[in-house]
Amino acid sequence: MKNKIKGLVYGASVAALTLPAVVGAYGSFDPTAGGSTGLAGGSLMDIITNIMKWLLTAVGIAGVIGFAISGILYLTAAGDETRIKSAKSAMVASITGVIVAIVGVVALTAANTMLKGTGSF
Repeated sequence: MKNKIKGLVYGASVAALTLPAVVGAYGSFDPTAGGSTGLAGGSLMDIITNIMKWLLTAVGIAGVIGFAISGILYLTAAGDETRIKSAKSAMVASITGVIVAIVGVVALTAANTMLKGTGSF
């Protein structure tokens, strides 16, 4: 019985201490304030578009860096057929990555334009 009372007292104490914080947090939230929560204020489409643009930029930069590294590998192969073959395959993969990034940007722009319903492309 003593443990039950102790648990009730602890529970009531925690509730009494946290209740003002919960009520204060609820009262300070204004969904029309636009940014009082610290979250992004745009629409879901804008957030997804920004994430996709960031990812496509990262893929494009990685593809260009990979292309430069594969070019250096090709130049330093010094006639070794296995190194030339691996450099060529790395170059093809880098070119593929850049093409995928460019196609992704075009597709994202087209989808964004179609979903917004703007007249200009």
